[in-house]
Amino acid sequence: MAKKFYVVWQGREPGIYSDWASCKQQVDKFAGARYKSFPTQAEATAAFGKQPQAVRSTAAGSNKTAVKRTTTSKGSLTSEQVHALTAEIKIFTDGGCDPNPGKAGSGLALYRNNQLCELWYGLYEPMGTNNTAELNALNQALILAEQALVQGTTVTIFCDSKYSIQCITQWAITWQKNGWKKAGGEIKNLALIQQMFSRYQALKSQLVIHHVNGHVGIEGNELADRMSILAVDTKTVDFCLYQPPYDLAALLALRAG
Repeated sequence: MAKKFYVVWQGREPGIYSDWASCKQQVDKFAGARYKSFPTQAEATAAFGKQPQAVRSTAAGSNKTAVKRTTTSKGSLTSEQVHALTAEIKIFTDGGCDPNPGKAGSGLALYRNNQLCELWYGLYEPMGTNNTAELNALNQALILAEQALVQGTTVTIFCDSKYSIQCITQWAITWQKNGWKKAGGEIKNLALIQQMFSRYQALKSQLVIHHVNGHVGIEGNELADRMSILAVDTKTVDFCLYQPPYDLAALLALRAG
């Protein structure tokens, strides 16, 4: 029997499940349960992100479980939805520029099973833009995702730049058909976008890229932001692994973008 993935939007624990038995535990005899099966994890992840999520919360002084509905903003995921996704590796990207255009850098935060595992920073440009910094960060995330997917690990990328996501998932398709030209002017950052588009095309059947809003308290996004500004402040050109241990409070206290 072909493997399926099950999305539970409303149930005891909303999320994505890789077997029916686990899904059934969440929806069986649950009033108003909403769930559906999908043939691939990528489709399940995309479907889960497009729907409102029911989040369990216990009301003070009560033994009953209240259900609070959390909605997304224009398709962006909430912190709760990000945490509920079942990808083994979650990579958060961000780029910073101070001012824009000006000193630019990129950062990543990588989680394994929802535990912070790696922080990366660098790709400093003395005269860059916010868009180039965001693209560079997403490109590095694709490189890390490629390495993980080869090993059979599931990966999801979270990026707060709609420009970067749309460049490689939507616009580049048309640009390529038109000989890498667009009406109304040049395609900025073309060489980088072409490289990223090629890499994304090879990975897209196994990989989902989600948009998240920046500076709304999503830990991975906040840490990627701090890494991008660290790259600017230290003028780090290479893309470097930030050495552990990772003191979360100290990291979040670093200068934000």
